[in-house]
Amino acid sequence: MPKSDNYAIGIDLGGTFIKFGIVTQKGKIVKKLSKDTRAAEGPKVVTKQILKGISELLEGEKYKIHGIGIGAPGVVSSKKGTVENAPNLPGWGKVHLGKIISEATGIRCVVENDANAAAVGEMIFGAGKTYDSFVMVTLGTGVGGGIILNRKLFKGEFGAAGEIGHITIDYKGEKCNCGSYGCIEAYLGNTHLVDRVQAELEEAPESMINRMIAGGTRPLSPQIISEAAVAGDSFAIEMIKESGRLLGYAMASVSNLLDVSTIIIGGGVAGFGNTLLESVKSGMTQRLLKSLQPRVKVLRAKLKNEAGIKGASSMVFYK
Repeated sequence: MPKSDNYAIGIDLGGTFIKFGIVTQKGKIVKKLSKDTRAAEGPKVVTKQILKGISELLEGEKYKIHGIGIGAPGVVSSKKGTVENAPNLPGWGKVHLGKIISEATGIRCVVENDANAAAVGEMIFGAGKTYDSFVMVTLGTGVGGGIILNRKLFKGEFGAAGEIGHITIDYKGEKCNCGSYGCIEAYLGNTHLVDRVQAELEEAPESMINRMIAGGTRPLSPQIISEAAVAGDSFAIEMIKESGRLLGYAMASVSNLLDVSTIIIGGGVAGFGNTLLESVKSGMTQRLLKSLQPRVKVLRAKLKNEAGIKGASSMVFYK
C-alpha cells in the first residue's frame, strides 16, 4: 500500500448517515464506507459512530493519513473544532468534536460546516472549478449552504455564514427545526418535503405515487417522487417545480445581497434533475434585481454524494 502522506480521511456527518472516505490530495476516493448516524441518541453516541467508522476505514490499511476532515451541520468554529446547535442532531448544544476525535485517534482533525466543506469540494474538484464566486446549496435532511467569494470560503464573523436553509420565505410559515418560522428548510428538508407531498396527495388520487406506496412496502421518499416524475407523473413534476421555485425565492435574496449569480445545487434532492434546476432559476429570476437576472446560472453539483467526503478531506490540505 502507498505510504505517502498525501491522504486524508473525509467525513460527511449527516442527520441520517455518516459517510467516510480515504481521499488523495487530488480528490480520488480510494476507500469509503457509511454508518448510521443514530442522531436521536445524542452526541456521545454519534461521536462513537464516527470513531467506529474511522477504525473500520483504516482496518488493514497502511495509508499514511495527513489528517481527518469532518463536515458537520450547524455553526462550526474550525479554529476550535466545535459544533454548535446542529439543527438535525438533537442535543448538540456545543460539542468539541475536533478535540474528541484527534485525542481518540492521534490524528489531526479539522472540522468545518458540512455545506462549506461541500462548497470547497466543488470549487477544487467539481462544478465550481471555473468560477471565482458561487453559492453552494446542499439539499438533504436539511438545507445547507456554502459561499465562495473570489476563490475563498466566506465564513462570516463567527463561522456561521451560509445558513441558507434558515432564510425565511414566509414569516408566518411552517415552523423549522431551528425554532424560527418559514425557513426554506421547513419546506425542502427531506422530512418536510415528504410531509408536504403526502398532504397534497389527498387531492391527487390519480398520481402514480399512490400506487408506488400502496401497502406500505415503500415509504414515501424523495426517491419515489423522483421516479414518478421521470415516469411523467404530473403531480410529482409539479411538486418538484414548486420546491424549485421556493428555493429560487430564497436564493434570489442571497444573490441580491452578495451580487453572486452562480448557484450550485447538490445533495439527494438535487436528483430531481433539470426540472428542479430550471424551477430554481425561474424562481430566482422572478425575485432578482433586473440587472442580475440575465447572469443567473443554476448548476448541478458534479461531486454528487461524494461532495461532503471530498470537501471535508480537502480542508485538511487547503486550510
